[in-house]
Formats: sequence, C-alpha cells, structure tokens
Amino acid sequence: MFLEIITPDEKVFEGEVESASFPGSSGSFQVLNDHTALISSLGEGDMKFLIQKDKKLEVVKIGLTGGVVEVLNNKVLVLAEGIKK
Repeated sequence: MFLEIITPDEKVFEGEVESASFPGSSGSFQVLNDHTALISSLGEGDMKFLIQKDKKLEVVKIGLTGGVVEVLNNKVLVLAEGIKK
C-alpha cells in the first residue's frame, strides 16, 4: 500500500509500505494492505511502518504530535500536526 506523511511544513515520507501502526487518540491500531476505508484522529506517539529495503523488511519509526489519518483504496494519508525530531 502507498503511504504519504505530510506536516504543514513538509512532506515527511512517500512510498510503498507493507504495514503501518498508528498512535490513535483512543488507542493504537495497525493498517495492512486491503484495509477497509477509515478516518481516525491521531494522538501523540510513535508511528511505525515496514518498508522493503534490499529484499529485507525494515522498521521505520516516526514520532507524531497528533493529526489525522485516512485509509482509502490501499492509500494511507497522514496529516500530522508535527513530527518529533
């Protein structure tokens, strides 16, 4: 599935991922390929996703300060309030 992470200041990530886990405002949740349509608010915490790199899966972790996520037709769009550096 395709993941795009955007803040008001920059595009943080764009690319294909195997799965993604989010810090939902009511608890964490995971999105896999062919997930049903979803819109959810995000709380502060770490977002994790798996990418293919050199034929191996690699975990990427990004700290979020909040935002929203939309899942539709194997595209995941994260509108983040900010990224923890």
